[in-house]
Amino acid sequence: MLNEKQKLDTLIVLGIEMNRIHDLDILLERLLARARQFVNADAGSIYIREGNRLNFAHSQNATLQKRLPPGEKLIYATFSLPIDQTSIAGYAAATGKMLSIPDLYKLSPTKRYHFSKKFDKASGYVSRSMLTIPLLSSKKDVLGILQIINAQDQEKRIRVFSRADEKVMLHFAGIAAVAMERAQMTRAMILRMIRMAEMRDPKETGAHVNRVAEFSLEIYEHWAKRRHVDQKQIDKTRDELRMGAMLHDVGKVAISDLILKKPGQLSIEEYEIIKQHTIQGARLFSNLQSDYDETAAIIALNHHEKWDGSGYPGHVDPVTGKPLPVYASRGPGPLPGKKGTEIPILGRIVAVADVYDALSSKRSYKEPWDESRSIEIISQGAGTHFDPELVEIFLKRLTAIRAIQDRYSETDIYPESDDR
Repeated sequence: MLNEKQKLDTLIVLGIEMNRIHDLDILLERLLARARQFVNADAGSIYIREGNRLNFAHSQNATLQKRLPPGEKLIYATFSLPIDQTSIAGYAAATGKMLSIPDLYKLSPTKRYHFSKKFDKASGYVSRSMLTIPLLSSKKDVLGILQIINAQDQEKRIRVFSRADEKVMLHFAGIAAVAMERAQMTRAMILRMIRMAEMRDPKETGAHVNRVAEFSLEIYEHWAKRRHVDQKQIDKTRDELRMGAMLHDVGKVAISDLILKKPGQLSIEEYEIIKQHTIQGARLFSNLQSDYDETAAIIALNHHEKWDGSGYPGHVDPVTGKPLPVYASRGPGPLPGKKGTEIPILGRIVAVADVYDALSSKRSYKEPWDESRSIEIISQGAGTHFDPELVEIFLKRLTAIRAIQDRYSETDIYPESDDR
């Protein structure tokens, strides 16, 4: 539990820490964890504003987490709330005011807002004290809502949020909102690039790239923990991977519509042109300005390589499009693909995530395959198309994979709820 001096010292460096995180989802996860740490809260949630609604974006609960096996994460459903004065989060967003509630189960019936007990009944959890803080942009627009639940004393007993807690969380919310506004701008730019690709290739939807990115994070985190990778390095790579995976097929903007949208089977020559999207995608990030550019370039170039060496584009310089010097003397003809661990790990991870989503999603030319059939293809590809270890990890994470599919459906619509 942080003392007052530690809280002030942490606030000073918080902005620097948060501004190092570029991906919106990774940022929300870290913000919520830090907010809970500041006031020693057991649980919390973050909502993102979209129009006149609040979309439930992230949740944490230490008590429920302890009930899970090691390495498992809480699975939570997504929903949205209207921005009005009927729910606690909606009220805070509608009024721009912070709400501190000592006991949710003793909330006065005269209040315009109410607390739904549905989550508590379903999970066996008891929500008592709650602090709900609007996250305001520089123009004082509501970007989202931060809710932290069940403040605890040093003996882990539930307590009310103090005035000192409220004061420090208002400062925290200001810093968080700045980081969030910047991350939303970054996400918007990435989605614009993806919409450009979608205009050329209808398969590249926002839902598809979000699923591929989240599948990739799920695989990477468990791969890294098996190797005892330092948590700081895991966090850094997750941030880079989340954005790089979303942009894995952005190179398709350089491929002709006549090929991308061809209704029939591609000719050998047309397929060779399609393969160039890996090189074109990597080339977009070749003027390296940051680690994010490097990661995006690696993923774009390598996500169609195969474990057995039968993938593409092989050992090529993405800037020139020519074979690397050691392969330049081979003469005409396709280069051999990279093989095994020659393929960078992030390329191997995105390969599994991308193929699984393509199999299990509806496309203009096919209906979604059922889960068992999609899993069978991934399993059969272990050792030929895919890194066998990554397939093993993927299959062990199917519960989380299904939750990601539910969260990022093609309709991209959040179900309504009267929760909190």
